[in-house]
Amino acid sequence: MASGNTSNFNSSAKYNVATMPLTGRHIWIVTVASLGQLIGTAVTTIVGVIIPMLNIILHPELSGFMQGLLGAVDLIGICIGAIVFGRLSDKYGYLLFFRLCPALVFIASTIAIFAADVAALTVCLFFVGFGIGGEYSLDSDYVSELMPDRYKALMVGITKTASSLGNIIAAAICFGLLMYWKDAEFWPRLMWIISIIAGVMILLRIRFYQSPGWLMSKGRTEEAEIAVRKFLGNNVEITAETPATSSAPAPVKMGLFSFVAKNWKKVMLSGVPWACEGLGVYGIGVFLPILVMALGLEHFIPGQPEIFHIADSVKITLYISAIMFPGFVLGLWLIRKRLNIASIQTWGFLLCTLCLAVLMPAYTLHWNKWIAIGAFMGFELFLNMGPHLITYVLPPKIYDVEERGQGVGIAAAVGKIGAVLAVFIIPILLHAGGAMLVLGVSAGVMAVGALITFSFRHTLKE
Repeated sequence: MASGNTSNFNSSAKYNVATMPLTGRHIWIVTVASLGQLIGTAVTTIVGVIIPMLNIILHPELSGFMQGLLGAVDLIGICIGAIVFGRLSDKYGYLLFFRLCPALVFIASTIAIFAADVAALTVCLFFVGFGIGGEYSLDSDYVSELMPDRYKALMVGITKTASSLGNIIAAAICFGLLMYWKDAEFWPRLMWIISIIAGVMILLRIRFYQSPGWLMSKGRTEEAEIAVRKFLGNNVEITAETPATSSAPAPVKMGLFSFVAKNWKKVMLSGVPWACEGLGVYGIGVFLPILVMALGLEHFIPGQPEIFHIADSVKITLYISAIMFPGFVLGLWLIRKRLNIASIQTWGFLLCTLCLAVLMPAYTLHWNKWIAIGAFMGFELFLNMGPHLITYVLPPKIYDVEERGQGVGIAAAVGKIGAVLAVFIIPILLHAGGAMLVLGVSAGVMAVGALITFSFRHTLKE
């Protein structure tokens, strides 16, 4: 599709950002921006592998609270980073923070490798999350404003699709390394995966430019025109999203509580379902290898070293993670068909609830393990088709450009608050009632996500 539109691009004709064909430069922008999504889920997967590795070498092993803290601390950083960088980027521009965030992730993850200590890992994961939070408030902004209108939602969705690749790549590398090392003592080296991805992000963003939309919203029209030509070509021009003149004063920025009070319906629609899907993406995502073991889905020969137990659970995790990408593709196809995105999200939540409802008797009645794995894969398929994709696409569509950074940042922060609570509570639920309690609570949360999306769907004007 992209190549077909690229061939229609005439380098001698004049184009506007909003109406021009899709080109190779658009694909490059999406590629660079999407790495923030990839690294975010890669961290989640890696932490989910590190926790059971630590349980092998630590005596006594990590408590439920410490497992929850290790799983949630980067999400806490994401919550704070999304709000901080979202607000700062609205004030000072996107480019500085678009480069600073991966640098922060690189430094923190590298320190964790050499410190090789649980306390240091906890602190470093917070700063890794802090940098990723900035990514979540910036990458969709860049993509949203630089894509042609007809491809905007689709390309923002493709950016989010990179998160599925983060799960798959991290799980595959972790499985290979575990089978090669056969020793849990090497757990710090898994953080090299994060450092390398962050280093690549820094290099790719050296030749990136200030947000034309942000410059335009500040009345800096000439700089915006220069920036858009650098991004998309000398024959491309930009117009403001809303009528404005270069002498127009910058809008007065509201405080956090004033912003939420004014936009509470938008916050409900963009934030609360994001918090609900956070349980599936991060709560279940972080502890997926542990849940696989709790559900008895892995193949383990008695007497084998425990590291092989973890390795096989990671292999099952890889199978389940592999369905995430087709889920995103299905969701993007539905967006391309111009289906109402609130409806896609509502149905995604409902189908996730149904899959968990199948998984519960599959576990308790000891059905063939592939039925349970299939139900888990269905859960991931519909989670990524609907809530995981749409909660990312939706916020940039409901906020104006002058408040978009703050609006998207708040939505991401609310989402990660839900994820933090989920990651904290899942090991506690596992200790209190086992896998059945985790599945029951998860099904209830998915149903709440469907209800909130359906109730506030009219806030979205498509």
